[in-house]
Amino acid sequence: MLNVHLVDHPPREVQVFDNELTDKLTPADVEVIREIFRTPLTGSYNWDYRDANARIRKLYELGKRFNWDAQMDVDWDVPFPKTEMPNDPGLNAFAGHPKYEALTEQQKLDFAWRSHAQTLSQFLHGEQGAMLVASQLVSCAPTYDAKLYASSQTFDEARHVEVFHKYLTERCKIVYPINPNLKLLLDKVLTDERWDLKFIGMQVLIEGLALAAFQSMTQSTRDPLLRQILELVMRDEGRHVAFGVNYLEDWIRALPEHEIEERAQFAYEACVIMRERLFSVDVPQEYGFTLEEAREINHKAQAGGAFRDFLFARMIPNLKRIGLLTETIRPKFEALGVLRFEDEVHDGLIDWATLERPLPVTPRAMAAE
Repeated sequence: MLNVHLVDHPPREVQVFDNELTDKLTPADVEVIREIFRTPLTGSYNWDYRDANARIRKLYELGKRFNWDAQMDVDWDVPFPKTEMPNDPGLNAFAGHPKYEALTEQQKLDFAWRSHAQTLSQFLHGEQGAMLVASQLVSCAPTYDAKLYASSQTFDEARHVEVFHKYLTERCKIVYPINPNLKLLLDKVLTDERWDLKFIGMQVLIEGLALAAFQSMTQSTRDPLLRQILELVMRDEGRHVAFGVNYLEDWIRALPEHEIEERAQFAYEACVIMRERLFSVDVPQEYGFTLEEAREINHKAQAGGAFRDFLFARMIPNLKRIGLLTETIRPKFEALGVLRFEDEVHDGLIDWATLERPLPVTPRAMAAE
């Protein structure tokens, strides 16, 4: 019998995994922790099954063709010792600070792996949120093409949850709780009744954040297993963002002006959260840093600034493309210092060659054949 535990907020404890103990667990040992949310979701049938949007249909077909398996298409046997730093040490924002330099070499190594796990944990939690939103879009998207695509995206997100959880439990052996500000953003998207706000929040903002984070980590990680995982996940996320931009650009412009402004304000507020509040502060506090010190160091770090630039170089062109850089909201983005990215390439221009690249073949997949 499963032990089901209802909570009114996410667990705040760090989960540590020991393979020897985990292998001995029975279903009765597993605690199902559920947090309930309610949403006034309005669903719709669609009785016209004809294809209307060739680009959305092609993205859907690509999703079917490149539907990778988290167990077989990832080479989980690739070694990477826990005695090595998981990421480029030169990007450590805390290096050089007296409190960090006072740590032993083993403590610095543990700091690196725990920071790595904290970041990957946010990937895991964010992908669960994406899975839940995609499942909502199946019901509330207004067209046949969008419903088909959202159904395929739901399975993509489920696979992402699976692959990040497996990496965390087997490689890192630790999972951190969700960042409260990421949870706030997911809650807003999940509980809003407007289907197009869900599209904006998930397909353009949260998926855009994910793509930027994955691309940044691909460049910094030293673990070949994680790089392999991220490359597979990014193929999916690239389709998801392209879907959102292509689907929304005509719809948003057809809304009344006051509704466009509401959505533009939501996008701005989400960008503020993503710019200022999604950096890790849990791990530094475990090693003697105060909350204020950790936030200040993260904010001033060169790597943090590069990531924010990377994020908004994707985000702002997409918001402009779908019509959410309104004259009212532009001064607010200007104050964030991100309007300089507005003429960068947007994701409405789909890179079909990249999305159609064959999947890499792993030894596991070859053995299965």
